[in-house]
Amino acid sequence: MSVITKVPETKLWNQICEEIESITKVGDGQQLPLEIDYDAAKYTPVFFGPLHKRVLIDGNEDDDFDPSISHPACVGYAFVDRPPELPSPEPPAPPNRQECSPREYLEYYVFPWLLPALEELLRHAKAEKCFDRKRTKFDAVDFLTEYLYKKNPQHQNREEISLADIPFVQEWWTKHPRPPPSKSLVWTEQEAVQILQNFWRGYKVREENAVQELRQWQKECREEKKDIHETVNRFWSDKIPSDNEAEPETSEPGRPDQQQQQQQQPQQSTSSANAHKDPNASVTPTSGVTNDGCANLANLTVLV
Repeated sequence: MSVITKVPETKLWNQICEEIESITKVGDGQQLPLEIDYDAAKYTPVFFGPLHKRVLIDGNEDDDFDPSISHPACVGYAFVDRPPELPSPEPPAPPNRQECSPREYLEYYVFPWLLPALEELLRHAKAEKCFDRKRTKFDAVDFLTEYLYKKNPQHQNREEISLADIPFVQEWWTKHPRPPPSKSLVWTEQEAVQILQNFWRGYKVREENAVQELRQWQKECREEKKDIHETVNRFWSDKIPSDNEAEPETSEPGRPDQQQQQQQQPQQSTSSANAHKDPNASVTPTSGVTNDGCANLANLTVLV
């Protein structure tokens, strides 16, 4: 009858010890010293800083080692202090831009400002995903123009100026106006997705039969009421005559009745004006009154 027993698991530490014993074991149970490929320059912090190198000597390296002076990892190594760093030489003075060669002009007056601008251009192009798409709203020429105008060392306080505020850009755009950019370059991804979704949803709704019937009825209604304003005006013009037709003709020019009325109006206006001047005076006919009569009337007035 077989008996099933549980074999105990070997621990990891025991496995490591068994492997080391199998490597170092020699016949008759004699053990060899364990040698491990260990580089102290890679694992010990005492090697950080000074220059060091492995030195091979005859004899045992541990004989001259003093643990009170040095670290045990330094056995077999020679150390030398690093030489002090020399200050960088001053750059040569730039040549005269009027007399220098084209190469010197580029090296001293163009590249020191153009290369940083190109580096910044690449960063912005990557942020605008120019390396992932065919068309983007990022314009490299506009970016370089604005960047170099702001970073000009001969002028200060230009950090807040945009491309549209640069004088020569305004002059150029006045003579050569730019066409408006397409919507695909202006819209962001989120705006484009929202607009496309709205259009597609509207298309699916308008595709339904009930909506098609409603739109057809609205179209016919608009065609019927297309001339509604003219129809209303025509209706009221038939019902109500105009002002010129409503006034009856009372008199014709050149008739004697109208001439008599025109002659009477000045006389009435003159008499009313005299009455307003002297309200106590009575209107008396002046026909047949002589100068002597006027004088007698004046003397009588004085006596009274």
